[in-house]
Amino acid sequence: MTTEQASPPPGQSLAAADFVNDEASASLGESLRAYRDRLRGGDMGALPAALGLVVLFIVFAALRPDSFTSPLNIANLMTQASAISVLAMGLIPVLLLGEIDLSAGVTGGVAAGFTAVQIDRHGSSWVLAVLIGLAVGAAVGLVVGVLVAKLGIPSFVVTLAFFLGLQGVTLKLIGLGGTIPVRDDVLRAITIKSMPVTMGWIVVIVLLAAYGALLMWRQSRLAAKNLQRPPTSLLLVKFVALAVIMLIATAVLSQNRSRVPTFVIAGIPYAVFVVGALLIFWTFIFGRTGYGRHIYAVGGNTEAARRAGINVDRLKVSAFVICSSMAAISGIITASYDGKVSPGSGGGNVLLYAVGAAVIGGTSLFGGKGLIRDAVIGGLVIATIDNGLGLLNQAAYINYIITGSVLLLAASVDAISRRRRSATGT
Repeated sequence: MTTEQASPPPGQSLAAADFVNDEASASLGESLRAYRDRLRGGDMGALPAALGLVVLFIVFAALRPDSFTSPLNIANLMTQASAISVLAMGLIPVLLLGEIDLSAGVTGGVAAGFTAVQIDRHGSSWVLAVLIGLAVGAAVGLVVGVLVAKLGIPSFVVTLAFFLGLQGVTLKLIGLGGTIPVRDDVLRAITIKSMPVTMGWIVVIVLLAAYGALLMWRQSRLAAKNLQRPPTSLLLVKFVALAVIMLIATAVLSQNRSRVPTFVIAGIPYAVFVVGALLIFWTFIFGRTGYGRHIYAVGGNTEAARRAGINVDRLKVSAFVICSSMAAISGIITASYDGKVSPGSGGGNVLLYAVGAAVIGGTSLFGGKGLIRDAVIGGLVIATIDNGLGLLNQAAYINYIITGSVLLLAASVDAISRRRRSATGT
């Protein structure tokens, strides 16, 4: 039996013809149909969390129209979400590898404790104190990573031991029943002060312009190489949607939200810019570098990644170092918000909320699937639930029940999506 093989177009080699489909830019309709097919195949991404966030905003805005949508409450909500989002960002590379870090919350508490002690008891500058806190967090992550990667101890066991042990370190550092105040003006400004209104608008517009220029540059670069690329109209829709959200948020936060007419509080809280800077940085690292691709490869199939020459142990160690370093930043943000560090800092439900934020945002607990933006979306969902129920004067147990239900729902969506992807072979 002979097989017929289509001849390539004139002037094109047979090898080049094999890639002819890669040279066309899909239309907007084709891109939307492809996205619909991915949804049907179980690749939900952050869509459920984004829709849930919209629903929560609509519900709480309808129940508390005067307070929930006020500039003061929106600013408070974003500030409340900042520490959770930062900690969740740190957990995502660990979760991508199919591991877990139960000590991340208390690591942030220990790092914040060292930072506060360095300022309050030793009179150090905030720069040195923060660097010491980050170093403490990185050291914890390094030890945890080595124990997990080199000795093969399950991450659940190692980080559970550190979860217990680090609470003892914080207790020894601060003392039973004691607290260390955070009075440094710069550190406190992270959560209680805002960037000047004009400067905030300039930063937002510059960021949007840079993002738009980057999109067009990548599009032109792909077109020059005749590679598959999204339609320009789709990029325009995404850019306009992002611009509308950012500009509306900036306009809301630029209003005077002070309850005292003679005292003006306006502008974007500095904590929002901290989260935004970290989001941009880690999105680039995990989306545009070889290191990020290796993380996803190991999370998808560890043995295949090892056989491909990827140093799996080194990646695991680095992921835990990133997680603990981000936990240190989260702990410092929390200390700024609370104005103090106590022996219980980083304990309680801090870790559970951060893991919940990552999972609710779309990161899989099975590894290999997730984006840094999931942490921010999930953090906003959890902060919105806490904020909205607080305005409704609901009992604390209602908050726990609803947050737990949302987390269970997100985990169920992840499991169902994973099953559908396996069934469709995607």
